[in-house]
Amino acid sequence: MTVPDSLDELLTPRWLTAALSGRFPGVRVTSVTRGPVVERLSTNARFRIECAPSVPDGLSPALCVKGYFSEQGRVGARAGEPEASFYRDLADAVGVRTLRSVWADVHPETRHGVVITEDVIEAGGAFRDALTPCSVEQTATLLGELARLHSYAWDDASVASVPWLVPRVGHTLQVRGVKEIRHNFEGPLGVGVPDDVRDAERLVGAVRVLAARTPGAGWTVIHGDTHVGNTFLDADGRPGLVDWQLVQHGHWSLDVAYHVASALEPAERGATERELLGHYLDRLAAEGVSPPSLDAAWDDYRRAILYGFFLWGITLFVAQDIIGVLLHRLGTAASELESYRALHGWTPA
Repeated sequence: MTVPDSLDELLTPRWLTAALSGRFPGVRVTSVTRGPVVERLSTNARFRIECAPSVPDGLSPALCVKGYFSEQGRVGARAGEPEASFYRDLADAVGVRTLRSVWADVHPETRHGVVITEDVIEAGGAFRDALTPCSVEQTATLLGELARLHSYAWDDASVASVPWLVPRVGHTLQVRGVKEIRHNFEGPLGVGVPDDVRDAERLVGAVRVLAARTPGAGWTVIHGDTHVGNTFLDADGRPGLVDWQLVQHGHWSLDVAYHVASALEPAERGATERELLGHYLDRLAAEGVSPPSLDAAWDDYRRAILYGFFLWGITLFVAQDIIGVLLHRLGTAASELESYRALHGWTPA
């Protein structure tokens, strides 16, 4: 079933019947009721379906579609390819807690990726952001989900040949960097960033070192953008991961350090992060992986903090209070953990 050209086409009984029949043979959608639509670069639209004689077992009538249907979105529609590919090709096999997809595909010519998932809000869940309180226990649970994700292709060199899993840090450095970071650091959003790490050129230089790391031990499929705003709580209060646009082949530490430092306030992070890292390594072992030692992992964790710090340094078009909070948390982590010192003299092999 080809990715449709418009949201109007997708939200029709005819199109949805054809799309959903791949996973739910015999389904016949008879009506579609539209719900709220949120337009950013991507289009997120909630809707409900009715089917004859009834909605099939295992299919929720409350669904949500994510695509790039607006005029602005179509320009960047390729951004949806990695996420749609993940849901189509890997999500079920990996088993990580994420939104349950009922259809996902990529247009063969435009590379526009579209995903239809169950509506987590209708199911009693809630999305989170940096202003949502996050406990150490929830952080530990999410690290268990990252261990499940990472164990799937741990040290699997074949992943490097998958086009939509190409490492993305180097590409990001080509399109954003010092200008955006300086804008944030020198404005009101940079007030919470410690003086010793509030240097745009230094941060970009550090991330270039991280981007130069070549695939090897500890490389796997990573989420790539694990800040707390890309997580949700299901109806039972268990955290899961959303927004897979930056899924890629990369080092495990980028996901782990980014999540811990973005989810917890600095004092709580500082008091628990080494223990949380040990928990992640234990969960890796439980998934059948031979993890690195805690000391070796700690050095990687300290360096990897700079990745998340960079991503929020270049972020402009998100609510300003959220940018400010995350720059404070990630910048404080980089300062307290002496991340630049950990990077100095390190050979990224």
